Amino acid sequence: MEIQLLGCVEARARSGDKLPLPHGTKLLLAALAWTPGGFVADEALIERVWQERRPQRPRDALYIQATRLRKALRADGGQRAEGVELVRKRGGYLLAVEEESVDTARFRGLVRRAQQAARGGETDLALDHYGRALELWRGEPLADVRTAWAESARVALRREHREALIGSTELFLRAGRHEECLPQLHWLAEMHPFDEKVTGLLMLALHRGGRQADALDCFQLLRLRMVDLLGCEPGPDLRSLQERILARDPRLRLGSAYATSAV
Repeated sequence: MEIQLLGCVEARARSGDKLPLPHGTKLLLAALAWTPGGFVADEALIERVWQERRPQRPRDALYIQATRLRKALRADGGQRAEGVELVRKRGGYLLAVEEESVDTARFRGLVRRAQQAARGGETDLALDHYGRALELWRGEPLADVRTAWAESARVALRREHREALIGSTELFLRAGRHEECLPQLHWLAEMHPFDEKVTGLLMLALHRGGRQADALDCFQLLRLRMVDLLGCEPGPDLRSLQERILARDPRLRLGSAYATSAV
């Protein structure tokens, strides 16, 4: 069984067939799969599923959705679906499923392994883990779940996604593969137009690719946005990077002691 939260919420059998889930049942699956194998109290589930329009008898409504989810997870003559089971505990439920079966948990595990490999100096292995983690994203997380809880989950996941992209970008730069990270840096800059860290990495990648004018244009664009809309200037780190690019500081070259930590 594979459960997808990074995109529309889906559950798929190992055959690849998608399980048909009514909308309310899908909400419950998302609320439980957020912490695979973890106990979630009834009240927390009710809050996640019906925060704005709570039914008159919420525990009864929760029981109905749990029954539907349990039936959806069964396959072949009523046998439990491979690797997943909805378990009732006193005062709540848990989704008994391996973490690797839920894409958000798999994403986080791969990012942790990438960070460990990076700390150990295994750049290629770290980039492989980052690449596999980022490939799991299929669009907006929990795209078909529009609740306050889902929005807070999306905010957390977007932040983790940004951090993974930045982590992989820094490794690409350290490995001298600046051209490979430019597409995701341009995308990040569009998604986070006031992010000085992202702008600094994009400036450094462009500069190392021999595009000094483009790198300086990135700085000027961010500065204009900040002055016009926020009433402030970029911070000292980014201004220092701009000055070093203008001066063609040799420490910005690949293999120097000066690395991405300066931005």
